[in-house]
Amino acid sequence: MEVQRQSMVQVPHKLSTKKHHSSSSKTSDALPLPLYLTNALFFTLFFSVVYYLLLRWREKIRNSVPLHVLTLSDIGAIVAFVASFIYLLGFFGITFVQSLIIPRAAHDILDEDDHELEEVHQFMRNEPCAAAQSDCQIASPKPKSKLDKIDAADQLPFSSEVDEEIIKSVVEGKTPSYSLESKLGDTRRAAAIRREALQRISGKSLAGLPLEGFDYDTILGQCCEMPVGYVQIPVGIAGPLLLDDREFSVPMATTEGCLVASTNRGCKAIYVSGGASSVVLRDAMTRAPVVRFGTAKRAADLKFFLEDPLNFEALSLVFNSSSRFARLQSIKCAIAGKNLYIRFSCSTGDAMGMNMVSKGVQNVMDFLHKEFPDMDVIGISGNYCSDKKPAAVNWIEGRGKSVVCEAIIKEEVVKKVLKTDVESLVELNMLKNLTGSAMAGALGGFNAHASNIVSAVFIATGQDPAQNIESSHCITMMEAVNDGKDLHVSVTMPSIEVGTVGGGTQLASQSACLNLLGVKGASKEAPGSNSRQLATIVAGAVLAGELSLMSALAAGQLVKSHMKYNRSNKDVSKASS
Repeated sequence: MEVQRQSMVQVPHKLSTKKHHSSSSKTSDALPLPLYLTNALFFTLFFSVVYYLLLRWREKIRNSVPLHVLTLSDIGAIVAFVASFIYLLGFFGITFVQSLIIPRAAHDILDEDDHELEEVHQFMRNEPCAAAQSDCQIASPKPKSKLDKIDAADQLPFSSEVDEEIIKSVVEGKTPSYSLESKLGDTRRAAAIRREALQRISGKSLAGLPLEGFDYDTILGQCCEMPVGYVQIPVGIAGPLLLDDREFSVPMATTEGCLVASTNRGCKAIYVSGGASSVVLRDAMTRAPVVRFGTAKRAADLKFFLEDPLNFEALSLVFNSSSRFARLQSIKCAIAGKNLYIRFSCSTGDAMGMNMVSKGVQNVMDFLHKEFPDMDVIGISGNYCSDKKPAAVNWIEGRGKSVVCEAIIKEEVVKKVLKTDVESLVELNMLKNLTGSAMAGALGGFNAHASNIVSAVFIATGQDPAQNIESSHCITMMEAVNDGKDLHVSVTMPSIEVGTVGGGTQLASQSACLNLLGVKGASKEAPGSNSRQLATIVAGAVLAGELSLMSALAAGQLVKSHMKYNRSNKDVSKASS
């Protein structure tokens, strides 16, 4: 075994010597003449025979002699032409092509002579050793668990001379950092090299940012560019949430203490009271391009054309041809001078649907340009959509899934579980969520903390966190029912933007959370039903969170609970060391 280890250590040195020798030797070393004389000879020969052959062919054409009739001198000239051409192509052509295709930093990786060296480097990367140790011994590679978390310091310095060469090339600006994945063909290795180059350029350590334990292939070209690691966010479970006669364990990714516990208490109150019910009022993603005309009258002409029911069928056919699931529902227009904003609304199956609706809109724009050639499309999105911004149009018209969720909480549950009473909750909701929000001029913010729950569920299930802005639009209503004994509580959320396919939903951890909820992927039986179910779960979790926080405020428990769950005395730095 020791002999095998020693031989493994010696292989890189042999190959490195071979590599140095091959790089230092030149093709001209095997030639009997100096390089400049050889080049001059073949250059002269090449152009001489070309000139001779052209003269001969011109003479044959003038004398009507067939070109295929060759004399001995013609044959000799052709042979000399081929030989000189091959020499010049081999001497200059290959070097030129390599300079275009193979970057200097990655050239050694693709060199056939170093194929054996690369295999040794791959072996070495399984058990990295310090570059400073010239006589390091390589142990047998041990299989690594996906749960292993290897600190960045353990990865450096890089055991491979090739990696070190590439890092230096990135630091010097010769190799673009964004091109590492395509040039190396190894996403994890690219992330490690980029990470080390960043540390050297910035002079800052990324020791606390994990690198191992993540599949970088899954994000290539679709989720994140130029990765250097990943951020850990703990996922807690609230529930069971009894919603529409089904139980759901709701995953919540958050770093805010007390949030999961509070939502869990709301789920308990709903559960023991018989559960909550929900209704999806509307399912329509929107995109609103802005177009410009020479006059406001022409802009109005297009508005009337688009809103004419007789034209809707033709526009629907054009829009729907972009996807199997996209179905145009309505078109709403708004004019500002000679500018027209066109808000398309469509269903998008189980996808959140931004790309889908954009493709359909582009088809319609191309179609309309034939009817209105003076139309100038300024942008495929004119913010009348409106995406990732607080906007009244989403609060009023809705975007994504519009959901209402309600429950009746029994009097004894309010007292025993929520530690308050119905009258106090109703009064607090009116003065805080309704009147207080109105005093603040809130836009869709007539709630206690809907965005808390929406953000946590969004991150856990792979949704776009930025769409929390409009997805958290919510009005919370509380009313005493059954002769004032019980509490009717509801949340109305007009623009929950979720999907169960595409984007971050395909990543392993997010996919696992969707699977826990029973809404992973696209529904084959009823396209769109999984994303609608997810929207109702979000609304149900918000209902639980609102119920619990409002009860804590009414009972004066908020500060006490946060001091207990959101303030830790533990020294994390010592615990992790």
